[in-house]
Amino acid sequence: MTFLGVSGMQYSGESFPDVRIIVAEDSNVFTSMIGTRLKELFGIDAEICRTFEDLQAANELSEEPVTLAISNINLPGAENGEALEYLLDLNIPTIVFTGTFQEKTREKLLAQDIVDYILKDNIFAVEMLAESVCRFLTNHRHHVLIVDDSPTARALLSSRLKRYNFRVSTAENGAKALDTLKANKDIGLVVTDYNMPDIDGFELTRRIRAVRGSHELRIIGVSSSSDRLLSARFLKVGGNDFMLRPFIDEEFYCRVNQNLDTLVQIRAGQQRRA
Repeated sequence: MTFLGVSGMQYSGESFPDVRIIVAEDSNVFTSMIGTRLKELFGIDAEICRTFEDLQAANELSEEPVTLAISNINLPGAENGEALEYLLDLNIPTIVFTGTFQEKTREKLLAQDIVDYILKDNIFAVEMLAESVCRFLTNHRHHVLIVDDSPTARALLSSRLKRYNFRVSTAENGAKALDTLKANKDIGLVVTDYNMPDIDGFELTRRIRAVRGSHELRIIGVSSSSDRLLSARFLKVGGNDFMLRPFIDEEFYCRVNQNLDTLVQIRAGQQRRA
């Protein structure tokens, strides 16, 4: 069975029997909805922890590692965010499920390298949470190449994508990017800077498109330039998307997801026709 998520993501209907997910949430309504949905979609029996003490016990009394945690910011016994700090201190990938959205709260959450955050304030909240869980569990199937001559920029984008569980390769210039693509046929997305010394992003895109079409590989161009026509030029040489720095984390992740979702749908269509 194949069906679409809130954002248009395709789910394969597969189960994840070996996945261990902890839900740190004190609302009976939400724990019931989350538990039911994860079981229906993925065959996962989520462990419900309604207090900080429950959370600690679930982690410390089991030798099985936690694949992913879903946590409210505040729990009984941890009213000041201690539950989230506890999970992150243990390097447990965590999706925050919260009813509050303020700029300071958002900045603090993203600075803590959470996987994602989902707001409870809409009727699709649990569906969006399930989609975020599915992306985390399946993103490792996507191989992304980052091309940028700046070590800082490469490290920043790499850390962002690895946070979401993607496999990531990096290249410091266009020539290295082309070599990496030849050696890794499974790369499905290239994120390339425009302004590079040897081969700029436009020329790199042209060379990639000479051998691999959009049905095989997606390309997102990025730049710090104020020239808004760069996006048009980039798209005309074969790019699929374009973003100006500095990025908003949520927008960057959305653009990555949209391009990879398109690639998945194209491949699924090709398989059906075959």
